[in-house]
Amino acid sequence: MKIDSHQHFWNYSQEAYPWMTEAHEAIKRAFLPRDLEPILKRNQIDGCIAVQAQQTLEETEWLLTLAEKNPFLKGVVGWFPFRDANVSESLDQFAIHPALVGARHVVHDEPDDDFILGKEFNQGIGKLANYDLVYDILIFEKHLPQSIEFVARHPHQQFVIDHIAKPRIDSRAFDESWRKNIIELAGRDNVACKLSGMATEVRVPEWNADLLESYFQTALEAFGPERLLFGSDWPVCLLRTGYDRWFNTVKTAIGELSASEQSAILGGNAERIYQL
Repeated sequence: MKIDSHQHFWNYSQEAYPWMTEAHEAIKRAFLPRDLEPILKRNQIDGCIAVQAQQTLEETEWLLTLAEKNPFLKGVVGWFPFRDANVSESLDQFAIHPALVGARHVVHDEPDDDFILGKEFNQGIGKLANYDLVYDILIFEKHLPQSIEFVARHPHQQFVIDHIAKPRIDSRAFDESWRKNIIELAGRDNVACKLSGMATEVRVPEWNADLLESYFQTALEAFGPERLLFGSDWPVCLLRTGYDRWFNTVKTAIGELSASEQSAILGGNAERIYQL
């Protein structure tokens, strides 16, 4: 199957999504399965994984309900209160749902750059392996040193880096700090990485495939075709690119790989890692 490993659904309101600012006007509306399904069909993509965009159990439950009603929604990466001593109760409640495949916390919005190393948070993450759930790491490039230490604390947990760890993509200079740290992080074989969210990290008015090529190649060098996953980050991607353009950009970037390697990145790895 071809799988979009990273997209979002929401019914927008300012109260529910306070992270959306004036810069997000283009996506301040509802984005639901009926909006995405024709896009997936047009691109011959068989299914998707919906990722949390709110830090609430109510949203996790809502996404799982959407999965029950929409067969193309193959998995959900939800949110759980990992710093809560009773987080196991929430995990017990939701992990029985076959569509729940992982969890995420919006680490890069936390005011403390060392949040990911917090004692309570790590105690909660340490319980995930008992449920065979993936943990998606959402960070900026500046959080990579802490994330390297974080991953080292959990050698038996499967991790996936969202949006190649959000480097600062600029035509004036390549992010060498990101390159060094992402290669070090990739040295842990329990870490995979999504080719997603890159267009929205471009710091110049226009982007093209040439600008992103060195980032694609670094990700390939670091993780290899067996640990990379295509993701659209729809509808957030719409701030900088259409779905079709991004999908075609990824396909072009991996176009010199073998057919089996391309197939792995475009769906096989997501099936395996998230146990769809």
